Amino acid sequence: MEFRKRIEELLHTFLAEREDLFLVDLKFSAADDITVILDGDNGVSLQDCLDASRAIEFNVDREEHDFSLQVMSAGLSEPLSTPRQFRKNIGRELDLLMTDSSEITGELKEVGEDKIILTLKYRKPKEIGKGKTDVVEDREILYPDIKKALVTIKF
Repeated sequence: MEFRKRIEELLHTFLAEREDLFLVDLKFSAADDITVILDGDNGVSLQDCLDASRAIEFNVDREEHDFSLQVMSAGLSEPLSTPRQFRKNIGRELDLLMTDSSEITGELKEVGEDKIILTLKYRKPKEIGKGKTDVVEDREILYPDIKKALVTIKF
């Protein structure tokens, strides 16, 4: 069996046993440096990363194929990429960079298979008279229109 397919198979077997975890990214370099990025519905612990690493390393013969392996959790600075990652962040504020280079910030309200709904809060000029008025609106955003989505970090 091809080396990369074997790694993917071992990883998917591990994730099938751990339904709370899911794969965000799997990268192979030309020198067979493997990077696995995991996320979980309730976060990812160090033990989760160790378990995933062992599920791969203990089932591949290093004498047959030399490789390095890194298993890590998706950090706060990592963009959201799957509906499951968006779903876990419902109620949090997101900063979106759109494919048309515009930026949108809002609270994640709903997550679907093909779109998200953000609640936007902003001020706009009154139609009559001076001053501004507060506006709260829900906006549907399709995944293909999102270039990058980050959770806003507040201290």
